[in-house]
Amino acid sequence: MSQKNDVASLEPQHLWAAFAALNEVPRPSKKEERVTEFARKFGESLGLETLTDGVGNVLIRKPASAGMESRPTVVMQAHLDMVHQKNSGTKFDFDKEGIRMLVEGDWVRADGTTLGADNGIGVASIMAVLQSSDMKHPAIEALFTIDEETGMTGAKKLKGDWLTGKILLNLDTEEDTDLTIGCAGGVDVSTAAGYEEEAAAIGTKGLKIAISGLTGGHSGMEIHLGRGNANKLMNRLLHVLTTRLNARIHSIEGGGLRNAVPRESVAVLSVGEKDVAAIEKTVAELTAVLKHEYAATDPGLKIQVEQVANLAKVMKPSAQQNLLSCIDGVLSGIWRMSPSIPDLVQTSNNLARVVVANGKIDLQCLTRSSVDTERDELARILLSVFAVLGGKLETAGEYPGWQPEPESGIVELMSGLYTKMFGDAPRVAACHAGLECGIIGSHYPGMEMISFGPNIKGAHSPDEKVQISSVQKYWKYLTATLAGL
Repeated sequence: MSQKNDVASLEPQHLWAAFAALNEVPRPSKKEERVTEFARKFGESLGLETLTDGVGNVLIRKPASAGMESRPTVVMQAHLDMVHQKNSGTKFDFDKEGIRMLVEGDWVRADGTTLGADNGIGVASIMAVLQSSDMKHPAIEALFTIDEETGMTGAKKLKGDWLTGKILLNLDTEEDTDLTIGCAGGVDVSTAAGYEEEAAAIGTKGLKIAISGLTGGHSGMEIHLGRGNANKLMNRLLHVLTTRLNARIHSIEGGGLRNAVPRESVAVLSVGEKDVAAIEKTVAELTAVLKHEYAATDPGLKIQVEQVANLAKVMKPSAQQNLLSCIDGVLSGIWRMSPSIPDLVQTSNNLARVVVANGKIDLQCLTRSSVDTERDELARILLSVFAVLGGKLETAGEYPGWQPEPESGIVELMSGLYTKMFGDAPRVAACHAGLECGIIGSHYPGMEMISFGPNIKGAHSPDEKVQISSVQKYWKYLTATLAGL
């Protein structure tokens, strides 16, 4: 294994060096001030026109190379923020530390955290183009947006008069055989409710049950893989323990960001002293069942039980039953496949976050669909399920899908170039992830758009990694595309 300096020396060196420098900058969504400043100083250090807007987007303009002055301006776009996730046993402060990168064979990954290849490789690619002195390219508008991962507010608040280019290259696709020409829209669906507590019975013991080791992943691109959702699996366990063995819920905390399939959940229960052994036995039996059911998708699944300090308060039985029934009714997975595009998830939901403590319940979902009316219908259904808890219902962060235009000039050009360079036709398709293209297109009607990138696996999870040879292939393709525009 190797560390940062070896990553910076990989080929193409300008790209990897830029990625290494970028990964030294903490850049969680909603806290992009440092990375915005990083991008601004980078543009200014090259003597290029560099602009920032009121929300933190950065625009850097580079003139065309010699002989390319008459070509149309092209917009190269990537987002500055990254998903911050880490394994429960990893000691790492995302607000203060740079990502610890490792080279393993043909892959670069991080040490127990997300890597930030999504979308850091796209950002680094644009930085390498801006730095270059010998590349052929038309005039470039390099657009770095903020907050793509948790609301797309950078794209939503983009000025309608900032860009002059009519072609947009979005560098946020994660398979090097794919040209993405459409994507899903999304909306956050949430409830905040209260519940009544009562004193835990005398003579009870505190138990902590922890689910960990699930594969997780991107809640759009990997929702169809049937991986375990820690929030749903915990609910399944709690149903058994509360009905068979009279366990009482003190607290639950599961999942994290809306765009990541939950990998971990922890519940703290109050149980009768005489029931501790029976609960441990029941959990072991259920663990064996779940490990069998999820052997193919989540081979690292673990469920652990440990005694904790005795608890003062627990949920009242009626509130406990309402909560478990509500979570049972919340879809997490595919709602509908596309009837017109083979193998494309059309509509889905991710139950991303469950927090229950101190009389308060917080449930958070991300609902996606390439059909806006279907997205809204599923959101309505989820709110109907949440309503049984009697709390505050909310939808927020809505963004539109990106409708494919397979006959556009940029799709034809890049499809033909891919086939010529690599001998096989690319896969031209829409995806179930949320890309910023649909939003940017709403600000700039008529702009031709396409998305592509290298092989990135496990995005939005600590298993995230990017393939070195694929980055080299993608860079060759990117530079050829710029020369051919």
